[in-house]
Order: sequence, then C-alpha cells, then structure tokens
Amino acid sequence: MLGAMRDPDRGSTQEPPGSRLLLDPRSGVPLYMQVERSLRDRITEGEWAPGEQIPTEEKLCKAYGVSRVTVQQAMSNLVADGLVVRERGRGRFVRDSGLIARERGVTSFTTELIEIGLKPGSVVLERSVLTAQQAGIVDMLRLKRSDPVIRWKRLRTANDEPIGLQTSVLPLRRFPGLEGVDLEGTSLYSILFERYGLLAIEAIDTYAVALLDQGDAKLLSVPKGSPAFHVERLTLAADGPVEHTRSLMRGDRYRVRLTLGARPSVHALQLEYQEAGARS
Repeated sequence: MLGAMRDPDRGSTQEPPGSRLLLDPRSGVPLYMQVERSLRDRITEGEWAPGEQIPTEEKLCKAYGVSRVTVQQAMSNLVADGLVVRERGRGRFVRDSGLIARERGVTSFTTELIEIGLKPGSVVLERSVLTAQQAGIVDMLRLKRSDPVIRWKRLRTANDEPIGLQTSVLPLRRFPGLEGVDLEGTSLYSILFERYGLLAIEAIDTYAVALLDQGDAKLLSVPKGSPAFHVERLTLAADGPVEHTRSLMRGDRYRVRLTLGARPSVHALQLEYQEAGARS
C-alpha cells in the first residue's frame, strides 16, 4: 500500500503521521472500502476478540486519516455482514460468531454450545408445579386440564454472558419426581435421558421477532425494547409430545443460519428438462 491518504470531506491528499494506518487514495478503490477491508482483516486476525468493543468512530477517523462519513459507511457494511453488532448507547462490538444456530438434530442448548466451543451455563429463576390449564399447554402436550406439569424458567449463558431466557414445561405423569430435580447448570435433556430413558425423535422450532420488556431486558443485560428471537419448541418422543419450551434469545448475540435446497420434485423437473433438451 502507498502512504498517501485523502480525507474525502476535504478532497486533499496528505502524508499521514507514522501512527496512522495506511490507505491508498490512488488505487481506485473507495476509501470506505479500504477501511472496511482493513477492519475486517483486523477482526478476523483476532485483534479484537468476540464481544470486545471496537474503537470509537473518532479514534478510527484519526487512525485512518479519513472522515467520519467514511468510517460510518465502512462500519455499516460490517454490521450488515454480521461481523459487527451495534449496541444502542454503548458502541460497536465484534459479534460472537460462535452463537449461530445451524441445522442440527434434537439437541439441548447445553450440547449446542459445547459443540461450538462455548461454555454453557444456566440459572434457575423459577420452578413451579401447576396444572396444564394454568400453564396454557393443554392442547400442545395433549394433556387434560387438571394434569400436573413442572415449569422451569432459566437464564441461559454462554461463556458466563447472558444469551437467553427459557421457560420449559413438562408433564409430571410422564416424568414423576422431576419437580425435585435441580437444573442449576445442568442439561435438562441429559436428565430426561438418564432418569427416564427419554429419546426425543423430533423437535419443531418456530421463530418470531420480539422486543424485550423491561424485566426480561434487565435479566439479559440489554436496554428495554432490544430485539430478540422468540423461539417456541415442541419436542416429541415415540409416544407423543413431551416438552414445550419458550425462549427469548438476545438478537445481538444469537443468529440463525439455514441452508435451503430444492425439493426432489424440482430436481426431477430439471432432469426431465435436460433430457428433453438432449433429445431435441
């Protein structure tokens, strides 16, 4: 790279002091793209760890010798690409890229975090026994209104940082004695397998977007009104539905990545078209 830099707001080229990061105004590449590429490289090379705050716009302007508009455009692209997250009133942080929900089998939140190299944790906020009607899950778990259920509300953490709130409801007729189990820092699915021999065969997850109220936002250490994923899971075993869980996952720390493919019927149509073309 060359040593000259141009502040686009002033339209002049100047030699930077030794402390500045070098850009090349004569390369034909817009300065905001050069700043973006430099910041991207610094992040991927580990100069700032996941969750660490990136220097302020003012400091970046001085470091690169460019205007605030140039830095803002570069940072906006990094935010759009999911490499950086903007937290209102706090600044910009390197997104924890490990917290991405990918295609997987029926696994617990604990297993999911372990598989991506993070330390799972949980704090039990509520444990109560009530009826299926009181819990609002009569139809979902195919229970009678008076059937007893156990409800847990837990704060879930990743590397000791809050990531989500989960409220799980399970039928006590299916899992007798479960109300006496301590779930502090323990995987619920592990307990269900070890104590009751439960083998979940399917789970249906439904995602929606929500804004956190004051109470939930405080528990998750974010401002009121922050966006979150609202996830409902219905877990099924061979004998029917056995668990219903509602989760609120922090929108700035949790992402969902899905790989979509063509249906077999579409492939068949493509092959048929190709064969017809070959014969013509």
